[in-house]
Amino acid sequence: MKTKELKDKKMSIANLFKIALRAIAANKLRSFLTMLGIIIGVASVITMLAIGQGSKRSIQAQISEMGSNMIMVRPGQDKGPGGARQDADEMQTLKLKDYELLKTNAKYLAAISPSVNASGQFVRGNNNTPSTLYGISPDYLTIRQLKLDDGEMFTDEDVRVGAKVCVIGKTVADNLFPNGEDPIGQVVRFTTIPLRVVGVLESKGYNSFGMDQDDLVLAPYTTVMKRVLAVTYLEGINCSAVTEDMTDLAIEDIATLLRESHKLKATDEDNFTIRSQQEMAEMMNTTSDLMTTLLLCVACISLIVGGIGIMNIMYVSVTERTKEIGLRMSVGARGIDILSQFLIEAVMLSVTGGIIGVLFGVGASVAVNALAHWPVFIQPWSVILSFAVCTATGVFFGWYPAKKAAQLDPIEAIRYE
Repeated sequence: MKTKELKDKKMSIANLFKIALRAIAANKLRSFLTMLGIIIGVASVITMLAIGQGSKRSIQAQISEMGSNMIMVRPGQDKGPGGARQDADEMQTLKLKDYELLKTNAKYLAAISPSVNASGQFVRGNNNTPSTLYGISPDYLTIRQLKLDDGEMFTDEDVRVGAKVCVIGKTVADNLFPNGEDPIGQVVRFTTIPLRVVGVLESKGYNSFGMDQDDLVLAPYTTVMKRVLAVTYLEGINCSAVTEDMTDLAIEDIATLLRESHKLKATDEDNFTIRSQQEMAEMMNTTSDLMTTLLLCVACISLIVGGIGIMNIMYVSVTERTKEIGLRMSVGARGIDILSQFLIEAVMLSVTGGIIGVLFGVGASVAVNALAHWPVFIQPWSVILSFAVCTATGVFFGWYPAKKAAQLDPIEAIRYE
């Protein structure tokens, strides 16, 4: 007896699915338009999450390439009281003596380099290119994890005497030597200053912000300070901690040494700013997560709109098929059968829309990566979550119209015109 009841139940469920499929197939265009909101919503959620997570991973990779234990010291504070920018004097608080002090006395640093820079045109024969000249020490390569593709790095002796030598990035090399000439030993001019090329850096490509990491020229900081900028102050000091775990200790040590060097009282604020790669990574991740959340909220609105569309169409369907519902009830269909029929129909619409939306979302993510060259990363959980949400949407928004259909009076339904 139980076997027969179970068989009848399976047949009943299969029959309900067939009825739902016939109802959807009978109104193909209307069904597709109903699913469109779900399709757009699911595709938007997957694409937005893929872009957000791709950007986050790309930023983390770029920061990791630069060195997770990197520390940057800049003159002045980020902003003064009331949010105003610091004046020029406040931005000249770092001197060469501060660099020498940290180089000699800092306990937790593996490498340290001063930094000054100037932007302008580099010229070689009939070729020229705009770029930035960075005045640094040889340790800069270790700090920024840069490698030489050809030639060699300038030496500490070059720094001591202010030699007119430089190491160029791949972009600068390609622009100044377009015919494949060997740059090593050649002379390029920056404004009126001739610089002999001693090395070419390995290519690092573009970073997450679309900046060309190969568009740079490195020279001894003494050369840039004396011959190009004619200044006695530094624009920054770049360091790397011995290990990533010692970054915080290194920052505290740097702050203590600089405060003593600048003769700051206990009540005085720092006239310098210290930032670590870890801090930058956390800030960028927070910003990226916030943007992803905002984009996700906008995308979820489409799912809600799609759900309302399903509810609206199911209401119309119940009204159109009132007489059919009455006839089915009159030949023995129970309220639960009618409710299941319309609920299955609503869920099938949302699930089908969800499947199509997943395909569109994955396709859109791949297209964004291929056409716009934005980093994307499709997380499996985002696909599963989107699919689960669209299924829940079908149940939630399909329940009330289905319940209304199940509560119709059979006689009144048959008489309905």
